[in-house]
Amino acid sequence: MVDLNAQYLKIKTEINNAIQNVIDSASFVKSPVITEFENELAGYLKADHVIACGNGTDALQVSLMALDLKPGDEVITPVFTFISTAEVISLLGLKPVPADVDQNTFNIDPAALESTITDKTKAVIPVHLFGQCADMQKIIDITSKYNIYIIEDAAQAMGCDFYFKNNEKLKASTIGNLGCTSFFPSKNLACFGDGGAIITNNDALAEKIRTIANHGMKVKYYYDMVGVNSRLDAIQAAILSVKLKYLDKYNLARQKAADFYDNAFKGVPNIIIPLRAVYSNHIFHQYTLRIKDINRGELKEYLHSKGIPSMIYYPVPIHLQKAFAFLGYKKGDFPVAEELSRTVLSLPMHTELDEEQMNYITQSVIDFVSK
Repeated sequence: MVDLNAQYLKIKTEINNAIQNVIDSASFVKSPVITEFENELAGYLKADHVIACGNGTDALQVSLMALDLKPGDEVITPVFTFISTAEVISLLGLKPVPADVDQNTFNIDPAALESTITDKTKAVIPVHLFGQCADMQKIIDITSKYNIYIIEDAAQAMGCDFYFKNNEKLKASTIGNLGCTSFFPSKNLACFGDGGAIITNNDALAEKIRTIANHGMKVKYYYDMVGVNSRLDAIQAAILSVKLKYLDKYNLARQKAADFYDNAFKGVPNIIIPLRAVYSNHIFHQYTLRIKDINRGELKEYLHSKGIPSMIYYPVPIHLQKAFAFLGYKKGDFPVAEELSRTVLSLPMHTELDEEQMNYITQSVIDFVSK
C-alpha cells in the first residue's frame, strides 16, 4: 500500500546524516532538534504553536485533557473513522457521541453533527479523512452557536488546505481550537516510528498542553497538574525535519496518482471514484473507491492474487464495534457509515507509484468488474 523504502532511498543521505547528527549529539530526549522541528512545522502551517508528542492518539488525549472537560461531558466524533477518537474520549470518562458521515466525502456530516448536540456537548472532533478536510465552514458556524470546542484530527491530512467563503485559506489542523496529527510511517508526513503533534494558536492552551505532556510539570520535579508522558524523540524529529521539506512534493505526487486513477476509472460501471470537495484540496492519504453491485471481497481477493494490495478502511463503524457496545447503538442507526463500511476499498497510494504500476492496478480492477 505504501512504498516507504523507495521514498527513503531518494533522500537516504539526508536522512542518514540527520540521524547520525542526533547520535553524535547524544541528546535524544528534549533535544534542540525537537524544538527546531516544532518551529519548522509551525512555520509551514502558519500556526503559533506546535507541541510534539508521542503519537496521534496521545495528541487527541492531551488536547481533551487541556480543555478541562468533566466526566459525562459529551464529545462528538464521526462514526466512520479510526478508533482513536472514540477511544480517548472514553478513556477520559467522557461520552463519545457518534455522528454519521457524508457518503461522498466520508467526513462528518454537519447536519448529523448538529442533530447530536445536547446541553452536555462540549467538543467535536472532525476527522479530515483520507486526506480531505471536513466542511469546516459549516462546522464552525454550528459550533459557534453552541459554544463547542473544535479539535481537528488532521492525521490523514497534513498539508491539506481549506478554502473559506471569504477566500481565506488555512491548513488542516489550524482551523479549530486545537489540531492533532500523527507521524505514523504511512502518513503523508511520516517518521520512522511513532510520533504526533498538537497545533494551536492559543498561547494559554499551548502552555497547558506542554505541561500536561510533560507529566504535568513546568519546573523539574514540581507538578502543577496530573499529566502524562508523551514526547517525540530527537531521531524522529530529525527525520521529520528532512521530510517536511518534501511534503508539498509528496502531496503533489499523491494527487497526480489520484488523477491517473480517476481518469482510468471514469465511467467504469460499479465504481465510484472519490469526490473532491470544492472547499478543500485533497492530498490523498488514501485513494478510496466505492464498489457497487459487485462482491467487494472477491475483488479484494482477485487483486491479492495479482500481487496488488488493497485495504478496507473501515470494515466496522465505531457504533458496531464490541468495545463500544455500551453506548447502546444498533445496526441501522448510522446508515451512511454502515453502507460505506460495506462498499469502500482503498488502492495503493504513495509517493513512488509509477505509470506502469498504476496501469497494472487499474486494469486489474477494470478486468474484474467487467466480467
